[in-house]
Amino acid sequence: MNDPSHVTILKEIAELLNEETELESMLQGSLEKFLEGTDFHTGWVFFIEDDGKHALIAHENLPDILTEQDCLYMKTGGCWCVNRFRQGRLRKASNIIECKRITEAIDRSKENPEGITHHATVPLQSGNERFGLLNVATPGRREFEANELALLESVAFQIGSAIKRIQLTKKEQEVALMQERNRLARDLHDSVNQLLFSMTLTARGGAEMSEDPDVKETFHGLQSLAQEALTEMRALIWQLRPKGMEGGLTEALNGFADMLGLKATIKIEGVLNLPAKVEETIFRIGQEAITNCKRHAGADEIYIWIDSASDKIEMTIRDFGRGFYPDHVEKLPSVGISSMKERTRLLNGDFSLKSHPAEGTQIKIILPY
Repeated sequence: MNDPSHVTILKEIAELLNEETELESMLQGSLEKFLEGTDFHTGWVFFIEDDGKHALIAHENLPDILTEQDCLYMKTGGCWCVNRFRQGRLRKASNIIECKRITEAIDRSKENPEGITHHATVPLQSGNERFGLLNVATPGRREFEANELALLESVAFQIGSAIKRIQLTKKEQEVALMQERNRLARDLHDSVNQLLFSMTLTARGGAEMSEDPDVKETFHGLQSLAQEALTEMRALIWQLRPKGMEGGLTEALNGFADMLGLKATIKIEGVLNLPAKVEETIFRIGQEAITNCKRHAGADEIYIWIDSASDKIEMTIRDFGRGFYPDHVEKLPSVGISSMKERTRLLNGDFSLKSHPAEGTQIKIILPY
């Protein structure tokens, strides 16, 4: 570890980690920097969830056979390093006797021009928290020296600390966003919401006090507009600070639909034990769909089916209202539909929409988890 070149590469990586705030970009950049400054040639990073599922987050200079079909061999199946990590038995940088993923890929392709068969692995961790694995390899090398493994551990420690920092920053941002939403919801409730409520009462009183039919009609029109604006405002406040989520998706979506004057028929199959991000995304997409139904479909009822499997959740939302031509939406995209698509995209899900005038609309979302 006294090698001046090692000190230099650790310093350069530390500078990069301090500058970068996006997790995947940080991992890719630090991996590239590490390979540039050492004799290691190839590297890849696995993130491993609490349930043992692994994801390939970054890679550099992988052999061609390992990048085929969008890195299929790297993303599927098991291997020694991931299994040892899951069991909690991988605590430091180690030489892997032979990589199962690489040997299986070679066996199927019958060639390995890069000459990589073995790799070293080290867990990415910060304190007692573990995030995944950093793996490195070099053509023709079956094992690495103690000083190389020590360098690998130092880099893994830096990366683990940076991951923790990014997670804490993100959590702070989420808390700040929630606080701002709550503040805005309170302000809207205490000011605009109360003004609109007063307007409805004033308009109704004006209609009752006047004997002139035209004046009555004007006041009734103002009352109707104010009531509609009040409903929209309550929906906005509800979206900023939703109530009912503690009772589950069914109660939350039913409550939102009821507030807008819609009947929601909701059926759920499978056990819903979803990650918080997935549950919130399903809820927010359901909100958008219910709002769109109220504003545009002219329907009194909306149907929602949620089907949960072991690795994905499907939600289908259907109304039998006015409908529309989907290609018109593509040309002039609706904010609500764009929001649903974006929420789905952020979780690597699939979004589909079917509609036709006088036949209603169907939205289907599939989210992995």
